[in-house]
Amino acid sequence: MYDYLIVGAGLFGSVFAHEATKRGKKCLVIDKRSHIGGNIYCENTEGINVHKYGAHIFHTNNKKIWDYVNNFVEFNRYTNSPVANYKGEIYNMPFNMNTFNKLWGVITPQEAKDKIEEQKKEAGITEPQNLEEQAISLIGTDIYEKLVKGYTEKQWGRSAKDLPAFIIKRLPVRFTYDNNYFNDRYQGIPIGGYNKIIEKMLEGSDIRLEIDFFENREELEALAKKTLFTGMIDQYYNYKYGVLEYRSLQFETTIVNTENYQGNAVVNYTDRETPYTRVIEHKHFEFGTQEKTVITKEYPTEWKSGDEPYYPINDQRNNELYNKYKELADEEKNVIFGGRLATYKYYDMHQVIGAALTTVEKEFADK
Repeated sequence: MYDYLIVGAGLFGSVFAHEATKRGKKCLVIDKRSHIGGNIYCENTEGINVHKYGAHIFHTNNKKIWDYVNNFVEFNRYTNSPVANYKGEIYNMPFNMNTFNKLWGVITPQEAKDKIEEQKKEAGITEPQNLEEQAISLIGTDIYEKLVKGYTEKQWGRSAKDLPAFIIKRLPVRFTYDNNYFNDRYQGIPIGGYNKIIEKMLEGSDIRLEIDFFENREELEALAKKTLFTGMIDQYYNYKYGVLEYRSLQFETTIVNTENYQGNAVVNYTDRETPYTRVIEHKHFEFGTQEKTVITKEYPTEWKSGDEPYYPINDQRNNELYNKYKELADEEKNVIFGGRLATYKYYDMHQVIGAALTTVEKEFADK
């Protein structure tokens, strides 16, 4: 009945479905959730587009990708400029001259560089043995203690001294008074929310929601010539080599009877004692003027089977395990694997789209 069964109505699957449909192919898109859009799905609450699965800010330097998404929807001029709250002290992110002025009272870039170098020298770390030592060797003790340590330990659920050094290869430090978190040329939020993009991408495809691929596998696969699978690759192979690990998130969303709760879309809480890592105020993504506001607190959690997998733990053990599954996937003739779960990678949205378009080019190269 179909040319492609697409398992997962997220961004990767939707781009593939759109491109396949353009080429005259018939696609069936299924998802176990009750909505399309995967993790970029927005839920309208009090007239505000609430990012149901965490903040998603589109940014890219790739003009081809930017032009591509603008075919589906117009973007606003939102610029991501998060702030950090450390025990009531407010600092600009990423680390820049505004941050350093607040920390040390320095004014010039050279004064800031000298302060960081002085702290790095005092620490005397030549061969970092863990994440804490690695971070201090990069940005000194003050920035580490106030803006990195607590947030990182909450994110990973472990002491920074127990985390491997390779997790932090670099920490962005800017010696300019620039609060723009991303340096990318193109940035914004779709006017009207991300659902508009996915809805347009899936025009022409048949969609079935609240369908669990693994409960109806044989029946579903029989409906199409080929399958595009965007779920967890280890689950596809029934965990035959073992389970890949993730970090998960829990969200606590509240309607607040005030026009403006925190004055910014994203506020990171960088002390260890505050149980959540950040608070999102969704209306600021679209410069909302609604009388009420909606906030979401994010709580990192250990992932277990049945939880939503958000961040792959790309340590040596998990990467070696993934490579074993990838060898199986590479042998498949009628199954394509794509997206963050099927490739066990953390992707930004523009990277997902780029990877999906590359998959499309490969799939239809000779057709």
